[in-house]
Amino acid sequence: MNYIDAADAPEIRDGAIKIHGPAGFEGMRKAGLLAARCLDMLAPMVEPGVTTAELDRAALDFILDHGAVPACLGYRGYQHTVCTSVNHVVCHGIPNDKPLKDGDVVNIDVTAIVDGWHGDTSRMYPVGTPNRRAERLTQITYDALMLGIAAVKPGATTGDIGYAIQKFAEAERCSIVTDFCGHGLGKLFHDSPNILHYGRPGEGEVLREGMFFTIEPMINLGRPEVKILSDGWTAVTRDRKLTAQFEHSLGVTATGSEIFTTSPAGLHRPPYL
Repeated sequence: MNYIDAADAPEIRDGAIKIHGPAGFEGMRKAGLLAARCLDMLAPMVEPGVTTAELDRAALDFILDHGAVPACLGYRGYQHTVCTSVNHVVCHGIPNDKPLKDGDVVNIDVTAIVDGWHGDTSRMYPVGTPNRRAERLTQITYDALMLGIAAVKPGATTGDIGYAIQKFAEAERCSIVTDFCGHGLGKLFHDSPNILHYGRPGEGEVLREGMFFTIEPMINLGRPEVKILSDGWTAVTRDRKLTAQFEHSLGVTATGSEIFTTSPAGLHRPPYL
């Protein structure tokens, strides 16, 4: 893997890790902020009886009303603005007209394009009164994400990120989904490097100031195995036990990292009061 100045890089995934300057950070701040504001807007809507299709339409209207572009709409044939993953759906759940029920939990994943830059983020939302297992898994997953982010600094490695997440989650008797990973982003939706949510300290790609990527651990109460449904998108736990995910977009700074998708309303994790 080689590193290349983002200003000289083609806008295709060519395997090189792009290094961004101040203009890239400013672009990602704007894109990340809008994506985070979209999830803030959805928080009071997530309640029993609402459909994920309604949440999808609200996200589309919000993004378009702010002069941005929904990255998922039309991406590889996907026909929606957000992914809505309910209960045992690991990721890429497709919005539909089935009402959410009291006690459900749903991950909403949104990516907004602002001036060509991608802000990609997701959060877990309780529907009504969540059960204790769902609350615990949601908290573990959020804490795992933040531990992964805490490992980010120049000279660290992608393996350090994965190790921090895996060590914590497995100590809590949960499992890490290994079929999906975080990814580089910026002008491209999915770019190098891949960010695994498991690993060994010191292994993987060395982090450098100016790298942009997501960290988005998917953590299961049961076993780690997943399967893809016949729609070609929806990934579910094979044992049908609960799963959870949080995602942030961030950039590597001189001393650590900058999270681009922090909630401006302080709604980083439940409860969303």
